[in-house]
Amino acid sequence: MNAWTVIITASVICLALKVSGYLIPARAFEHPTVARTANLLTVALLAALIAVQTLGAGQAVQVDARLPALVVAAGLYALRVPFVVVVIAAAGVAALIRAVT
Repeated sequence: MNAWTVIITASVICLALKVSGYLIPARAFEHPTVARTANLLTVALLAALIAVQTLGAGQAVQVDARLPALVVAAGLYALRVPFVVVVIAAAGVAALIRAVT
């Protein structure tokens, strides 16, 4: 299997998943349990992605400048600082730590 076969197969699968989402009637998501589960699943997947991207280094856990930057970003976000400022501050913290170490 070459790379293009994998890319085209993955693209077709993604398209099929997207189309199947439109085929589900809206009333299916009106049930409180389904709506709550869908909302919590979105948050859990985003948190897992952030954790893997921040701490992951192949098969190992690596703590570097990304972790303090994430902590600063979370703190500023909790204080309801504008998103652009959060990104700039987190990038600045990461850059400063990498420059010092």
